[in-house]
Amino acid sequence: MNEHSTTTEATAEAAPIDQPGDSARIAAQNDLFRNSLGSTSLLNGMVVATAGVVARGERFHAEAMQAVAGFSVFTEDNDPHGERDFGAFEIDGVRLFWKIDLYDPDLRYGSEDPADPTATHRVLTVMLASEY
Repeated sequence: MNEHSTTTEATAEAAPIDQPGDSARIAAQNDLFRNSLGSTSLLNGMVVATAGVVARGERFHAEAMQAVAGFSVFTEDNDPHGERDFGAFEIDGVRLFWKIDLYDPDLRYGSEDPADPTATHRVLTVMLASEY
């Protein structure tokens, strides 16, 4: 075995490998988290809105959160991995995005096993498209 193949094998062993069905489990968890706006005891996480969303007032902020909770328009373009972790929508002609990021429980790194709710802390961010 040459040095190059040893390095490649070591890297492959160290990287987390998605198991079949992980995307479906992550999508179901993301749906639950998003639909409840983080108000579920089954998943750890938080929901945040950017300064731009908050600055537009309570009504706008509430409508944005309601739109995120009810979002269901997933396509190959906005959900290429099938994890339901991103969406785009408009309120009063203003384009917004939402994104779910999956961190480790300490919020320092990406989750080592995003399909495992005990190893994952979700952060759902709602933002103006101009803030992306």
